[in-house]
Amino acid sequence: MLWTGSQLALVHIGDSRAYLLRDGALSRITHDHTLVQSMLDEGRLTPEEADAHPQRMLLLKGLHGGSAPSPDLRLQDVRPGDRFLLCSDGLSRVVADGVVRRVLVTVPDPEDAVRALVAEANGAGGPDNVSCVVADVRSVLGDA
Repeated sequence: MLWTGSQLALVHIGDSRAYLLRDGALSRITHDHTLVQSMLDEGRLTPEEADAHPQRMLLLKGLHGGSAPSPDLRLQDVRPGDRFLLCSDGLSRVVADGVVRRVLVTVPDPEDAVRALVAEANGAGGPDNVSCVVADVRSVLGDA
């Protein structure tokens, strides 16, 4: 993620995720590069089936020592009050979006929000490593 002052440039590959909390609404702004996500996109799985699929962690695109991957690139307009979450699948796989949203809405300090999200993941069994960053937009270029 690169901050330009009025936009964020986001480069994404794999199954880590970026979310935007804006005006209380949480939206995922990345698209997983997994077999299960492709099956969801094609309508071959329901979200419920995807959650229990035995190959839900199989990456179709990721960083590795082989050929150069082609990541997704995105420019995201930002507004004061926006909150961004970058997280590994150790968080997104075990903590429901509703819980993530509640934490991001109710915990004002970014560091405290990170601690609360990691605690939620660990409380849900923490089957994988958990990493996350919470960043708040306080102003953008051109704001007075």
